[in-house]
Amino acid sequence: MFLELALAAIGAILLRLVYLLVVIRRNASAGLQGALKRKGPARTMIVMGSGGHTAEMLQIVQRLDFARYAPRQYVIAAADKTSVVKVIDVEVAREPDMSKQQYEIVTISRSRHVQQGYFSSIFTTLMAMLNSVPVVLRYRPDLILTNGPGTCVPICLVAFLAKLFCINRGCRIVFVESFCRVKSLSLSGKILLWITDLFVVQWPGLAKQANGSAASRKVECFGRLSS
Repeated sequence: MFLELALAAIGAILLRLVYLLVVIRRNASAGLQGALKRKGPARTMIVMGSGGHTAEMLQIVQRLDFARYAPRQYVIAAADKTSVVKVIDVEVAREPDMSKQQYEIVTISRSRHVQQGYFSSIFTTLMAMLNSVPVVLRYRPDLILTNGPGTCVPICLVAFLAKLFCINRGCRIVFVESFCRVKSLSLSGKILLWITDLFVVQWPGLAKQANGSAASRKVECFGRLSS
């Protein structure tokens, strides 16, 4: 009896996984409208990196309609105080009145440190995933926006698992590849390519290359979004 129930549960999970991957591929084919169509404001989780990733992401954030993408939760790697300051500067510049601000900042452990080996990064990524679980489940974002820092991998994986188990079914993941990625996708991009609802690159040549394989999912190019 237990074995039959276990097999039934596994079968249901596999069917749900196949369904999600089909929906994601359909959203990718439909482009931006298919992935982000909604009526009210979207609870938005924005995953920040450090240095260039933060600078690029904030350029994208500044173009957002804050009324449509609210409230906003910024996820930042622990000890990245510079990104915290820059996020606050952007939010305060848009809305100086603290009583009207609709954002918060949370931190999680880094999934991979600078010059850290790939093997050891497996364990730090697992730890970061554990840190990400309460963050994702508490906030229940409608939209996750990221541009590829290592911090985004555990967040997006946890969000995908939440969709898989019908905990937060409506969440959409949008990945904007860094402007610096001209000829190839980043490691984060390669990992998350198949579970994002919309995958955007900023160079037409990279989009052509990524879409060149018949087995590949479609990526979009809307031109330069950051620098």
